[in-house]
Amino acid sequence: MKKILKRFFFFSFVLFSAFFAFSCKEKQQTRTVRIAIQPSAAFIPLYIARYSKQIENALAPKNVTVVWQDFESGPPMNESLTADLTDIGVIGDVPTVRALAGATKMRLVGIPASGPNAYALLARADNSIFNSYKDLKGKKIATVFGSTGHNFVTKLLKKAGLTFEDIDFVNIQASNAELALTSSIADAVAIWEPNITRLLDKGVAKIVAQGDETNLRGTNGFVVRDEFLADNGDVISEILNQYAIAVQKIPTLEPEMLEKLSEALNINEEQIKSIVKKYDFSVSITEKDIFALQDTISFLASINNLQSEYRVASYVDNSYFKK
Repeated sequence: MKKILKRFFFFSFVLFSAFFAFSCKEKQQTRTVRIAIQPSAAFIPLYIARYSKQIENALAPKNVTVVWQDFESGPPMNESLTADLTDIGVIGDVPTVRALAGATKMRLVGIPASGPNAYALLARADNSIFNSYKDLKGKKIATVFGSTGHNFVTKLLKKAGLTFEDIDFVNIQASNAELALTSSIADAVAIWEPNITRLLDKGVAKIVAQGDETNLRGTNGFVVRDEFLADNGDVISEILNQYAIAVQKIPTLEPEMLEKLSEALNINEEQIKSIVKKYDFSVSITEKDIFALQDTISFLASINNLQSEYRVASYVDNSYFKK
């Protein structure tokens, strides 16, 4: 009887172990990562990784399925992250600090790109009396309220010894930047790439100030939901690693890849080659990045666009990107 019981317990243990191993394997096989992307030149390496299937190939041994989600801009991407419909997203500085301040716990795990001169103040090309931030007084300046462009205008005014009382502020959508200039709704627009290059190449605008004339850094973020990160740190590390590999491909992009990027960003291939030079695709989070994001927090709080300031460093985790 004892032998029978021993055999029973032995086989039960074997069956349980096999079932447990099978369950773990099944769980691993069904892992999915949802990556959100938007048509910004700052995220060109992620497009490269997407079109070359780098991430899918790298995650295949881990039995991870990759789902790509396309968004037009950062705010709807934030909504998707908050609703647990997206796992990781690449977004600008304003959406990044908003995401970290939200009810859904998130983490900043990398910097896809930063680029001060990816932001500029553009005046009409034929405006001969508007050539510098020193000419801001009395002008109609258009940008998106609460955006990095708005923050940029704030910095330019401060540098010129002016305030918003000295200009007419015009709130627009980024897609209406050209209309604002050509219809005289504004004397200048504060905008970002690839809009800058499009307007310059059309001959309708000229640069009167760039980001590096202030302490604007133009920091973008890799934002991940904490809940996903807890069980999938290896997946996030691989995505960041593949992003860094894609960065190295930029100088030698094949015509086919350039064509795909051109279609995604609505700019031509020569414009792509020009725009990428404005960015530092660093991936690692530096103290300068943390300072820049903290500055964004202070800016949003100053215009009552963020409930209160917080320490962005508390949400930073640099450990997932292994150089």
